[in-house]
Amino acid sequence: MGNVLIVGAGLIGRKRAEAIREIGEDKIVGFCDLDESRAKILADEFGGEVYADYKRMFQETKADIAVVATNHKMLPPMCLAALAAGLHVLAEKPLGRNAKEVEPVVRAAEAKKLVYKCGFNHRYFPGLLQAKKMVDEGKIGELMYVRARYGHGGRPGYDKEWRADSGIAGGGELLDQGIHLIDLARWFLGDFVSAIGAAQTAFWDMPLDDNGFAILRTEKKQTAFLHASWTQWKNLFSFEIFGKDGYLAIDGLVKSYGPQKLTWARRRPESGPPIIKTFYFPDEDKTWILEWQDFTNAINKGTQPLGTGEDGWEALKLIDAIYAQQ
Repeated sequence: MGNVLIVGAGLIGRKRAEAIREIGEDKIVGFCDLDESRAKILADEFGGEVYADYKRMFQETKADIAVVATNHKMLPPMCLAALAAGLHVLAEKPLGRNAKEVEPVVRAAEAKKLVYKCGFNHRYFPGLLQAKKMVDEGKIGELMYVRARYGHGGRPGYDKEWRADSGIAGGGELLDQGIHLIDLARWFLGDFVSAIGAAQTAFWDMPLDDNGFAILRTEKKQTAFLHASWTQWKNLFSFEIFGKDGYLAIDGLVKSYGPQKLTWARRRPESGPPIIKTFYFPDEDKTWILEWQDFTNAINKGTQPLGTGEDGWEALKLIDAIYAQQ
């Protein structure tokens, strides 16, 4: 059993705490938030001491793991402090505002031989896990391209939240939800050698993009075409992988995005309509549990988890390249 500290007592901090409690193999020993009352609410429910100063918590509390679930600006310094204290770290995406400020964290984890994981919970949705297995088994042949869309419509006052503050967030929707699509595309196609795109504000009154478009290419000329949107008025998740022998389409996540389903279409040699099989998954989100189990297995067994800190860093480099074009 490991002792866990959680920095950030918001929605994601709660999700992490719920997953840790449900698995029951690790113990939460501290919560930290600038608003101590928020930390106290979670500590009363899940256990642990309450702190407003993360450095003090890392120094005073005997722990093995830190979860860092804060705004983008604070992720890198908090992760560096956790690593300096000898803690393995699970940090929420996007790890920071840009690749430059995340690189020292990647290097520090490597130097200290500690696990630094990016919170890419989307890799653990059942439809995506099954699609990856099918691709690896050659079910749709050599991959040609990925096409994906992800978005929601925001909420009243969205343009006044910290996500709309460039100094805190560093980027808009391309960084916020778009990084999930970029990470998933890298997972299926491998490293990209070029990135072009557009990041624009179409609706929300904010200095950051509410729509992000990316065209990414690998060395083998495989392409990913991605669109992340804060003006998708009905929540949408669509991820399609096209191979020379067929395609896989993942639609939905859970709840407001709809239950997830996976469509497998096999191309007939003589052409014509493909042979289609559809897989349906329960409308429940187990990704936080699966991600935590993968993370702790990596710590205990010396393996690589899905969605490493380096994966997050590589995705940020592509986002930085697109923002630099605007």
